Formats: sequence, C-alpha cells, structure tokens
Amino acid sequence: MIGAASSNTPVSGKGGDLLWHVVPWAIAIAVFFVAGGYLSLGTAALIMILLTLSLDLALGYAGIVTMGHAALFGFGAYAAGLFAIHVTSDPLIGLASATVATALFGLVTGMLILHTHGVTLLMLTLAIASLLAEAANRAHGITGGDDGLQGIRMAPLLGLFRFDLYGKTAYLYALAVLFVWFLVAASVVRSPFGRSLDGIRQNPRRMLAIGTPVWWRLVAVYTLSAAMAGSAGALSAQTTRFVGLNTLGILISGIAVVMLVLGGVRRLYGAFIGAAVYVAVQDYAAKVNPFYWMFFIGGLLMFTVLFLEGGLMELLDRARRGVDRLFARRHRS
Repeated sequence: MIGAASSNTPVSGKGGDLLWHVVPWAIAIAVFFVAGGYLSLGTAALIMILLTLSLDLALGYAGIVTMGHAALFGFGAYAAGLFAIHVTSDPLIGLASATVATALFGLVTGMLILHTHGVTLLMLTLAIASLLAEAANRAHGITGGDDGLQGIRMAPLLGLFRFDLYGKTAYLYALAVLFVWFLVAASVVRSPFGRSLDGIRQNPRRMLAIGTPVWWRLVAVYTLSAAMAGSAGALSAQTTRFVGLNTLGILISGIAVVMLVLGGVRRLYGAFIGAAVYVAVQDYAAKVNPFYWMFFIGGLLMFTVLFLEGGLMELLDRARRGVDRLFARRHRS
C-alpha cells in the first residue's frame, strides 16, 4: 500500500500515506485542547478504542470467535485496582503488573479453549467471563462484590502529574498507552506472523498442512490480545478509581463487537472510528432520550452493516481516494 512517490507529490504515495496516519492522532491531541469538560468522556473513548483494537487482533485478524473479552478487560481492571490498594499506587507499575497478569490469564485460558472453534469456542469464552464475574461477586472481601472495588488511590503520574477532576492527566495517559499498543498491533499485523494469522483465519487446515504451528500462533495472538484488553481495563480502574462487576459483564463484550463492526473489521483504525462514534452517539442520544438511546445505536449499526461493507472506515477510504485524485490532478496540471 505504501509505494514510492516523487518528492513533489503532496498526498499520494509514501508521504500521503504518512499524512493519513498522522490525522487520527492529531485529532486526538486536538480534542485535549478543545473538549473542555468532556475529557472524561474522551478518556472513556480511548479506553474503549484500546479494547476494540485488542478484539480486532483476535477476532478480526486471527478469526478467534470470542464474546468473552469482558473477562480480560475486567481481569485487568481488578488486577490494577487491587495492586493499587495493596501494593503501590504508582500508575505505571500498576498498569504493567495488570497487563502481565492478564496476559498470563489469557495464555492459560487460551491454551484451554483454543483446541476448539466455532460455536464451541464462543460458548467457552462466554463461560469463562461468567465464571469470573461470579467469582468476583462471591469474593466480596477481596473485590467488594456487587458494591464494587473502592478505595483506589493513584499517585501522580511519573511523580509529577496528578490525576485531577478535569481528566487532563488521565486523557493524555490513556492516549499514550493507546499509542504504544497501536504501534505494537501495527507491527504484528504487518509482520510475517501477522500474515500467517490471516492465512489461519482463511484456511487453518491448509496452513497446518504447510507446517505452520496453528495452535501455538493462535495462543500467542490471544495472549497478546488479552494483554491489550487487560491494559484497557487497568486504565479504566486507574482513571475512574473504581471497578464494578459490570466490567466483567457480557455487555462489555457485546459493545466491543458492535464498535468493531461499526468501524470496520481487520482495519486497525476501524477501532478508532467505531469506538469514538459509539461513545459520541451514546452520549448524545442519552441526552435526547435516556430510555431509547439504544435505538440510535441499533439504527447506526444496521445502516453500517447494510450499506458499508467495510464499516465506517469505508467512508474515510472513499474520502481519501477523492483527496488523492484531487491532488494528483493538480500535480499533473
């Protein structure tokens, strides 16, 4: 997709491709300066982008049919919250610890369930999420049960930046973590390992026949996806300083799938578009009618599925091609 281009071509080719990569991050930074009192909502959107990105890696690129990403998200949230209460309130150490713990959880559960596929795999991921939610509910002395995990305190980030009520530190913190994970995901997708995942998704038997260790690669990408989802959960716990049972609920998994479909499957920036649009529409629709906001989300999802095969990213692709053609004509003239 990134091809050679003359230095005089302003948009097409390598420079243009880089420009289109810069735009989403420039918008995210601009939001910090113009959002005002909506930074908390923006932080929530960034966290959901990371969760959706982790789901795209497993479901979109590797074809792992799962509805249990809430288990990974919630596991990371509880791990970060408990770490902050009982060990240290340093956010970076807590984030790293929760990420590693969730990756190990994903590794163990992945080795158990990835021998299956299809509906069986889907049911197993749901079962793990349900079991984890019930365990958290029962362990009231540790997790707070249905009252939620409370009493989380966060030290200033890097010892300098306090998590204030305006959400400035939380927003930039979440954006930085998302950026790091995006670079990791992009590197994986474009690597030979990522290309082998695409082959496994399309025809696992053929990949197995040519000597590809299919099961191990699925376990590896599921573990990576779990680490990303755990980081999203940890960010949620650290920025809100609360973890509820809803973080382990099937609704979180369902929302992540909806966001992925809205943005576009197997499109890394689709997670950006899908999650951002979902959060924005939900917030606006809830203000218009707090009882029927799901109607707006459902209508948007139906429109996307029926008319935009590649999700909302397809609209941006059309706009990009139009801009590229415009600049190409001006360059030729």
